[in-house]
Amino acid sequence: MEKKNRPFLYGIGMFGTSLAINMFRGRASAFYVLLRGLTLENLALITFIYTFLDIIDNPIYGILSDNTRTRFGRRKLWLLIGTPLFALFFILFYSPPEGLIGGGLFVWALIFYFITGTLDSLINANYGALFPELFPDDKIRAKTNAIRQTAQLFAMVIGIALTPMIADKIGYVWTAIIYGVVSMAVILLMAFNVHEPKQIDLPKAKFIPAILSIVKSRNFWIVGFANAFYSAAMGLVMSSIAFYVKYALGMGSTQETILLGAVIAVAILGVTVWSMFVKKFGSIKVWRIALIVLTVAFIPLFFANSLITAIIAAVCVGLGFSGVISTMDLLGAKVLDEDFAKHGIKREGIFSSTMGFMNRLSGLFVSLGLLLSSRIYGFESGDVPGTRPDDAARFLLCLFPLALSAIGVVFTFFVKFDEEKIKRPPIESSQENTTTIEKTDELLNEDAFSKTE
Repeated sequence: MEKKNRPFLYGIGMFGTSLAINMFRGRASAFYVLLRGLTLENLALITFIYTFLDIIDNPIYGILSDNTRTRFGRRKLWLLIGTPLFALFFILFYSPPEGLIGGGLFVWALIFYFITGTLDSLINANYGALFPELFPDDKIRAKTNAIRQTAQLFAMVIGIALTPMIADKIGYVWTAIIYGVVSMAVILLMAFNVHEPKQIDLPKAKFIPAILSIVKSRNFWIVGFANAFYSAAMGLVMSSIAFYVKYALGMGSTQETILLGAVIAVAILGVTVWSMFVKKFGSIKVWRIALIVLTVAFIPLFFANSLITAIIAAVCVGLGFSGVISTMDLLGAKVLDEDFAKHGIKREGIFSSTMGFMNRLSGLFVSLGLLLSSRIYGFESGDVPGTRPDDAARFLLCLFPLALSAIGVVFTFFVKFDEEKIKRPPIESSQENTTTIEKTDELLNEDAFSKTE
């Protein structure tokens, strides 16, 4: 029989995939704009260009993962290659030479943002592809996802909430070294302890048919765009909280940690509650309600004028945030199940990586928010904040995320799955799996891809 996978050992891997990357994405603006003097428009340009790199690299990583055949499985090789490289370039991103300014600083940030980001895509393409493959049962998926999201939230406590205080004490370079090494250790621990189904003889996915299948998948686009708008909203929240605390509230890093801690603490508690709702009401309804809660929560955050009122508003944001992260991956898994039910080919890698690209499409909206904040309110950098930095901060943290999240809510009303048709069988023993493969090969022919029913 196939070795049984333990949800905890897989789920804890998300602590590793989240710790360093949260600092990478959440503190880049605070480090480069507020501390090193890079302009906000330059940072917006970097995130804008990188989004198009993601268009190229995500499908490539997905198809490479799907078509890899080793005795250890399809995903482990790429996790073992990508993880140490990610840790190295993440550390270099936060290690620009002292005295590097202007164009030189821009080039450094651009190069290492691109390399670190693309290695993160490689890791997540393979980690994400394991989820529907290792845990086909919806109830086990919900349990595993709750563990994953809890691990991610604990990583956010450290990677986002505590980073301002830690970096103040030991500096960004040492903080990056510690986060990079810990992330690498946790991801490798997960990789060595999960057991992929034996799929050496599975038919390989073809790139063009796989891309066409994605293009034709209505639910892929609906779920993808909804999650992209959500990711953009929360991406702005995490990256602009430093601006909000400094300019809108007139406070420092301690208060920033308190606010972020409130969001994440509520989210940690909320994951369990939302997961219970998923079991009772289904993932689609709960996903929609959570996005609505998140959208409404930006309103009191906009009007907050003290630490107390900001904490109350942050609690509301954390509640909606925890609901979305408890459900969004379940919706992504259903998209993968739907493709497998239609075509009988396992291509979790390319679907997961392309879904990851849709989430990272949020980079376009994040860069647009940064650009608008600079153009409308005159905010250039920490050295030249303009005459209305408080309004710029509220725009970045509240108004623009509210609009993005509201658009995401609209998309949730159009998603629909045939639950019985897309249900996967449990993972089989090696002998049963081989028989299934042989039957699948007999059924598949050259035009099997064109069948959609």
